[in-house]
Amino acid sequence: MKRVPPSVQTKAAIDELLAGGAEGAEDARSTLLRLAVQYIVEEALEAKTGELLGRDYYEHGARQEGDGDASRGHRNGYRRGHLASAEGEISFASPQVRGIDAGALKALRERLAGRTEGLEDLAVEMFARGCSTRDIEAIFQGEDGTALLSKRAAAELTERLWAEYEAFATRDLGAIKPLYLFIDGVAERLTPGFKREAVLCAWAITWDGRKVLLHLAPGRKESTECCKDFIEDMQRRGLDAPVLVATDGAAGLIRAVEDCFPTALRQRCLAHKMRNIAAKLPEDIRAEFEAAAKASYHAPSPAMARALSEDLVERFERQAPTAVRCFEEDFEACIAQLQLPVVHRRVARTTNLLERLFGETRRRSKVAPTVAGERPVLKMLYAAAIRASDSWKGIRIGELERRQLERLQTQLNQHAKEESASAVNMTSTPQRSNHPPAKPGALNA
Repeated sequence: MKRVPPSVQTKAAIDELLAGGAEGAEDARSTLLRLAVQYIVEEALEAKTGELLGRDYYEHGARQEGDGDASRGHRNGYRRGHLASAEGEISFASPQVRGIDAGALKALRERLAGRTEGLEDLAVEMFARGCSTRDIEAIFQGEDGTALLSKRAAAELTERLWAEYEAFATRDLGAIKPLYLFIDGVAERLTPGFKREAVLCAWAITWDGRKVLLHLAPGRKESTECCKDFIEDMQRRGLDAPVLVATDGAAGLIRAVEDCFPTALRQRCLAHKMRNIAAKLPEDIRAEFEAAAKASYHAPSPAMARALSEDLVERFERQAPTAVRCFEEDFEACIAQLQLPVVHRRVARTTNLLERLFGETRRRSKVAPTVAGERPVLKMLYAAAIRASDSWKGIRIGELERRQLERLQTQLNQHAKEESASAVNMTSTPQRSNHPPAKPGALNA
């Protein structure tokens, strides 16, 4: 079998992870970051080795004058190197050479050992928007500013990393079967003097319980048009409709989800909703009101949730009318998760796995170099995204839960067909209900 450089093997591992493989990975985002750093280091070391030897991995060396049959230096296998990073130890394969001075290769390895944060940023850049030659050269510099990679080697590495970025941004999503989809957006002023930039991020929990990063893209704002473009890009790449989509309360995102996924339940993020409610409550009744709201949102069934919501409105309408209106607004979307199997409701009712983006993004923005146009908000947010949810595990989907979800999906599909047929016979389309009509044995009883 033909031998391949270790970087090619690392690339295959990245491809498997992005395709939803690598079963057993506790944290796919952390694994992706470690593999990406490993890949960059191995590619850089291969580029440096090729530069020293005057030939790439698969090329044979030309005979040098006075050397007889010997070529100028040769490869002598690999040894393992290690980097300490925020994501844990990163192991990489370092080429060994004979017949030439390997001091430059050693200097590059030693320099990389102290630049793990920069390497992680570069890994993020690789997937978020590709890397420029300037990005590569900035990382692979000595303490005195001298280049550890030649411009040619840096340019070649840039081209390879750009190809990796394009593969991520355009990869086929058809093999990923989303059960629950989470979409959120954030706008941050990462550079003083510049306007806030919006970025949309999408994750999914698949039918086999795995977590998968689907898409990350910049947008001017969370308008319906921008959000629809974001979702439709995933659909063009083969993404199927999920059973449930969780979002915040942005009107543009809500309309885009309902237009693009007419058969899916829409779940309003309860973490966002509870914060909105709390901001409108007087201090003396806040704890009591919040407890009542949570009791409704976490009720055993949608029917019970509606009964508890009526009780809340009756108790607090006079004391906190603004908070009551906020509670009632989009209520059906807040309890959509109650139609799911009980064991899945907690993970489906918020976009908390994306919430960690905010604090991480702000922290990184304070230490990142300010270079307008070179390291935009997208890179920062991707860095946060692949670090997020360190403690989040995949969910278990047993046979009972699978049957319940398949039945619910059938109901939702039928409900969408009936609603579509009804719209054809009416002069105006009725407002979409967020729950299918009750049926014998249905989860929404």
